[in-house]
Amino acid sequence: MTEIQHAIFSALTALQVAVYDDVPQGASFPYVIIGEDDSVPFDTDDSTGFDTELTIHIWSRYSGMKEVKDIMSDIYSILNRRELSASGAHVIDCIFQYQDVLLDPDGITRHGIIRFRLTTENI
Repeated sequence: MTEIQHAIFSALTALQVAVYDDVPQGASFPYVIIGEDDSVPFDTDDSTGFDTELTIHIWSRYSGMKEVKDIMSDIYSILNRRELSASGAHVIDCIFQYQDVLLDPDGITRHGIIRFRLTTENI
């Protein structure tokens, strides 16, 4: 499944913010984290693959929701229905599913959540 994460990371390098798998100590806001994924088999009679739900997190300390929503809009434009290059797999489709913006309990940090469904075929 790392091929999907590599493909997403590569595509998100177009963002004007840092993209992480693991946030380093002292990272500056805003930033994006490639988060959790959940996969089930997507097999046919002549191929194997996966149907994967991938969650991406956006973190901001901007006063208000604008910064998070702008970053989520950029992520949507980069990933939704776009061709992604993945080593060892063909990404059949990447479809937006859901997004939300929350205020963290600290009362300062905004947390954006955006989820995509990827269908891949093993090469």
